[in-house]
Amino acid sequence: MLLEINDLHVYYGAIHAIKGISLEVEAGEIVTLVGANGAGKSTTLRTISGLQRAKKGAIRFKDRDLGNMAPHEIVAAGISQVPEGRRVFANLTVRENLEMGAYRRSDRAGIQKDMKRVFELFPRLEERQKQQAGTLSGGEQQMLAIGRGLMSNPTLMLLDEPSMGLAPLLVKEIFAIVKEINEAGTTILLVEQNAHMALSIASKGYVLETGQIVLSGKASDLANNEQVKKAYLGG
Repeated sequence: MLLEINDLHVYYGAIHAIKGISLEVEAGEIVTLVGANGAGKSTTLRTISGLQRAKKGAIRFKDRDLGNMAPHEIVAAGISQVPEGRRVFANLTVRENLEMGAYRRSDRAGIQKDMKRVFELFPRLEERQKQQAGTLSGGEQQMLAIGRGLMSNPTLMLLDEPSMGLAPLLVKEIFAIVKEINEAGTTILLVEQNAHMALSIASKGYVLETGQIVLSGKASDLANNEQVKKAYLGG
């Protein structure tokens, strides 16, 4: 098992945000966490990447316990997070943003290879590589955030709300690229409010409600589940 979470509890002050969730991600999968705002999806990702500490429970990645590891050590272990809201470095150029994604690496040839790969996935970034990231459109910033996440050469990518604020056509484009990244060998744990899109590309899904997993299973089964349809798929 690539990633294993067992009985995870996370608090924000007195608020019990994650209440004992357990989940598994196998190498090569796209796994999605579906749920309303405030269900605990982003908190789960932040806890995996070490930005939030768990009160109880275990997170294992490639059989290593991530519990006491610092965020930069977790990146070095092979996990990268593409944060909600993109968070690109607005004053740096597109190329400098991508180089920031590779800050833990010293293999120059590998970095150049991955830069080339990012530009193949996102030709628009290559065209705008000398442009300040803050001047890009929302869709282009999302592409840059994903590209930056790839530059650490991750085994597992945590994608937090990649479709947020994007036009439907762009959402389709982003999801097609996410699928392509996965097919090239990167495992993906995806948090997404657009449950329909998320379940269409995932192999497995977990439905979160107020910090607990209420349903899990094959993504195709969840997409056809009446409860899920009613709550998250508009009927």
